[in-house]
Amino acid sequence: MARGVRAAELGLAPGPFPSGPRGALTDVPGVRVGHTTLRRPPRVNSGCTAIDAGALPHRPLPAGVFAGNGYGKLIGSTQLAELGQLESPIVLTATLSAFRAADALVDWMLERPDCAAVRSFNPVVGECNDGQLSDIRSRPVGAAQVRAALDAASDGPVAEGCVGAGTGTVALGFKAGIGTASRVAGGHTVGALVQANFDGTLRIGGRTVTPVEQARPAEHGSCMVVLATDAPLDGRQLTRLARRAVYGLARTGAAFSNGSGDYGLAFSVVPVGAGVAPPSEYALSPLFEAVLDAVEESVLNALLAAEDTHGPDGAFAPALPPDAVARP
Repeated sequence: MARGVRAAELGLAPGPFPSGPRGALTDVPGVRVGHTTLRRPPRVNSGCTAIDAGALPHRPLPAGVFAGNGYGKLIGSTQLAELGQLESPIVLTATLSAFRAADALVDWMLERPDCAAVRSFNPVVGECNDGQLSDIRSRPVGAAQVRAALDAASDGPVAEGCVGAGTGTVALGFKAGIGTASRVAGGHTVGALVQANFDGTLRIGGRTVTPVEQARPAEHGSCMVVLATDAPLDGRQLTRLARRAVYGLARTGAAFSNGSGDYGLAFSVVPVGAGVAPPSEYALSPLFEAVLDAVEESVLNALLAAEDTHGPDGAFAPALPPDAVARP
């Protein structure tokens, strides 16, 4: 199996719902994703990922956030939870670079002509600790890298594995990274993107898979899951979706340990005040199931796309071997 083969190609896409055409977060109309990857092995394996759906301070998108375990630095989360509104792109990066990323996102937004009158807004930046495989203290992600990811964001296929904010991440004992998937359910599309970086024992189709040479446990993981949908949900309903994003990690074997912050963030591309009534609560059940399936597949895609990676001081994270996904 060549690296980059996706879960769906191996018959490992879970659930009854079909995928969107790209099998990615960008299947949701208006959503764009960009990466900046920094690789200076073995010292630096890091980067950032930008998710832009056109949210602006004066044109917010409804959103919700859920902290399954709050051991992390999700910048902007309290206002997002309070108002149920997203006012900026979402940037994902390494833990100690998150604050530089937030500052860069503020500058990038304030320079936009359509933000000329903005005096305050809420930047949203999530993070994972990639310190196992990168010199996290050097804080390699700065303004140039964040701007490059934002400017490169597109609505096409999304690169997976050791790219962007997933360049130095580890999950379930294997090299992981960025993974994405989508589902069409109840007449709407739901997309997921994971920055996979958590401990536990990998489960594929009910089987446990352990590496011969285990990476050090991702005790400081702060796994991020971002959901997007074209369903006209309000902030409260999107928070319900965000909970399922974190629940979906359990299907892959996540241990939700003390130091692994586990966050779900969900938004709709239907703007606040668009005049579209949200669906009934009962209509959410297919979307809940779609989220669980898309998150599970996203983690598998992150693992399948990742490559063996060496880090500082002899650190090593092995890629998921081809025979690990072979059906018995």
